[in-house]
Amino acid sequence: MDLKKLEKFVSRRKVAFVCSVDSENFPNVKAMLKPRMRVGLREFYFSTNTSSMRVRQYQNNPKASIYFYRKGLIRYQGVMFKGTMEVLTDQESKTMLWKRGDTLFYKGGVTDPDYCVLKFTATSGRYYCDLQTESFGIE
Repeated sequence: MDLKKLEKFVSRRKVAFVCSVDSENFPNVKAMLKPRMRVGLREFYFSTNTSSMRVRQYQNNPKASIYFYRKGLIRYQGVMFKGTMEVLTDQESKTMLWKRGDTLFYKGGVTDPDYCVLKFTATSGRYYCDLQTESFGIE
């Protein structure tokens, strides 16, 4: 598996699907804007509302997955990462991800208590392309 090619693939996606586990142990999927920041294929950072259902689910069960895909005319590609999601509410993390214009969603600015960061740490993944799949580890 060429992880550099996977990094390039992920960086070109505009949407990520994030999965959490609810209180009845069912998977929940949500489309989100692409990660605001990424460290290789190991760490992915998203911004969201602290009051969201997803945040509560991650606080109760940190198991998570994220998925990126591309559907072309003929070729479909997708990559799924398994790992854990942390909810970060410290000011350093919030400032790190803050972007101009975020006040549209978080009226209180970068210190808004309803603004937080989701940090996904991948442990493994699975890539699909042209009817073939390949599992890989994250180091």
